[in-house]
Amino acid sequence: MEPIHKKVGRNLQAIRKSRGLSLDNVAELTGVSKAMLGQIERGDSNPTISVLWRIVSGLGISFTTLIEETETEVTVVSPDDLEPFHEAEGAYRVYPLFSYNLRTKFESYMVMMDPGCDHGSEAHNEGVEEYIFVHQGELELWREDESYTVPAGSSVHFSANRPHRYVNPGKETTKFYTIIFYADAAARG
Repeated sequence: MEPIHKKVGRNLQAIRKSRGLSLDNVAELTGVSKAMLGQIERGDSNPTISVLWRIVSGLGISFTTLIEETETEVTVVSPDDLEPFHEAEGAYRVYPLFSYNLRTKFESYMVMMDPGCDHGSEAHNEGVEEYIFVHQGELELWREDESYTVPAGSSVHFSANRPHRYVNPGKETTKFYTIIFYADAAARG
């Protein structure tokens, strides 16, 4: 299986070239340096989730567009077969389950957070919504200064167009599944 950072690099370069953009253009759109973008495209760098969100927000694409593979009629996904994205020194792990496509207008992930982990996310584009289903542990969701506690077995939905944070306030690993829906894409689609 191809390492995830190699897929990201290959797909980023393909998207950039298909739009006729230079690395300078992409750097200006995303706020990510030209040098970092070049390293990502060559597969020399394994970018953080925050850097990837800046890229996808700047280019107006879904997160999983950077890691998608050819779609099949039936897809079985096992986290054991996936390479996660890591942040917070490995305390926050994101496993991409299903990539965005034009038909569904969403992408989905499994997220594992170690106890005490606090992960911030920048605001997503207008019209992006998140649906989170907590499977294990407890999730504290922050949207600016508002906090919502979501225990195992519960779910939360929110508009992701404002900065938000995910916190594991407990003593066990928090595991949740998230669906990111691109409403604007649905309206255009």
